[in-house]
Amino acid sequence: MRAVIFDLDGTLIDSAPDIAAVLNRVLMADGLEPLAGDEVRTMIGDGAKVLLERAFAARGAVAGAPHLAAFIADYEANPVVETVPYAGIVQALALLAEAGYPLGVCTNKPIGPTRRILDVLGLNPFFGAVVGGDSTPYRKPDPRHLAVALDELAAREAVMIGDHENDILAATGLGQPSIFVRWGYGRAEASYTADTPMELPGLIREIPMGEEISGVVSCISG
Repeated sequence: MRAVIFDLDGTLIDSAPDIAAVLNRVLMADGLEPLAGDEVRTMIGDGAKVLLERAFAARGAVAGAPHLAAFIADYEANPVVETVPYAGIVQALALLAEAGYPLGVCTNKPIGPTRRILDVLGLNPFFGAVVGGDSTPYRKPDPRHLAVALDELAAREAVMIGDHENDILAATGLGQPSIFVRWGYGRAEASYTADTPMELPGLIREIPMGEEISGVVSCISG
């Protein structure tokens, strides 16, 4: 059976409130104005370093290594204050697991907070593979990041589920189908879309096995 691999932030969990709180503490420590939650949501998806760069640039400043270190230390200590799974995610995961799909996570978030969040929210038992942004030399949209998750699940085919163009590009780069979820933080175009988590099991069943997605293959070292 083909695997189902999920992005984390904006797909499985709404983590923006905690990310924004930590990010704003780093900004304010430098005397900069905090960002609104909606602003932060548009910056999520490319890892902590890019998030810091975008946030500081929005305040006319430049983020450096000390800011990144401060953000990571704070976030690793406070990753699940307001973070919750999206409504319907647990039920959808349970249905997919019941149906026998191997499930995995492929995220640009560092593996430390990723593991802790999944554990605290009780999601960890669903996943046979969890690949973080620092688990490999690559990050989405590089398809080699997603390929690691497939390897860990011993799968040759997968459906990538995500809310960001990085997720769709990574899947396309491997010739794998993807489903864009509309409840997250990003924008993307994909052959399949879902408005709610409970649509996912049915959509996944509808995608023919062996369906190969053609498109621009992106192999970007990250």
